[in-house]
Amino acid sequence: MKALRWTLGLALATTYVLIVLGGWVRATNSGLSCPDWPTCYGQWVVTPADFEALGDVGYTYLQVMLEWVHRAIAGFVVGPLILAALVMSLVLRRRRPELVSWCVLLVVLLLIQAKLGGITVFDANSPWSVALHLGNALLVFAVTAKIFVATGPRPAQAMGEAPRLLAAGAWLAALLTMIAAAVTAKSGASLACYTWPDCNGAWLPPLNDPLVRVHFFHRALALITTTLVLLLLWVGWRQGDASTRRVLLLLPLLVLTQAGIGALVIVLHVPIWTAVLHQAVGVLLFLVLSHLLWRIRAAPRPALELGEESHASLQRA
Repeated sequence: MKALRWTLGLALATTYVLIVLGGWVRATNSGLSCPDWPTCYGQWVVTPADFEALGDVGYTYLQVMLEWVHRAIAGFVVGPLILAALVMSLVLRRRRPELVSWCVLLVVLLLIQAKLGGITVFDANSPWSVALHLGNALLVFAVTAKIFVATGPRPAQAMGEAPRLLAAGAWLAALLTMIAAAVTAKSGASLACYTWPDCNGAWLPPLNDPLVRVHFFHRALALITTTLVLLLLWVGWRQGDASTRRVLLLLPLLVLTQAGIGALVIVLHVPIWTAVLHQAVGVLLFLVLSHLLWRIRAAPRPALELGEESHASLQRA
């Protein structure tokens, strides 16, 4: 079990790096610096000499390397780690049969991710393809976190329905917020709301401009996520054990940091480092919410709720 947990931990770390690197690729407009897939200019490795021989392709060698390293981490690091996790789960199937189905789902999501990677290239990095690519990557991240939590100690402290619902709601809101962020960036709407925290001098701006609608929708989702996160912090703190509380403490720090970086993105007119940092902190917040979601769902229910469920079952019978 330790080997599986270590493998999943490495998969989480490398997937995090991969998603943040994807944000760097997007921020530098490097997504089409390798115009074919899965090779890059027909080669598996593009050396400086190879790149120079191509002539003027409209991209720098750094942009090509960003895209190539992004693909390499996905194909040669994350992929093998997930396949190794599946093999280990099959070895452990008699002790923990439920892990096999989750690992199979993880492999399926990985295959979908590879297909979406090709689609983003062939569809010229359209906003919808980039958003789907990021969204599925976050699902890979979340399922990996699920299996990682399942291989660790189960919480002893009972938790009721409220933190379970809030954890699921905050997780879903964060997922949608990040997908909307990708659409905002790729559609050129990053500065459609050029003031912060309001939008162009209004809290509810005119939404006749489609770019303003895209940007404002992202901000609205971010506000919903923040609200649900703070409610989760309050309810989870009252019911969670010491380990859960330590994770909950990360939420206000990450939310405040993310809001501050979001302001810098607007005030500084979207320099590359702010865009990458914004995604890095957002993905970290999503990881913490994924961890909390699975940990809270793994916690036992209060005896009162279990008694009510048993009573309802007897009545139905």
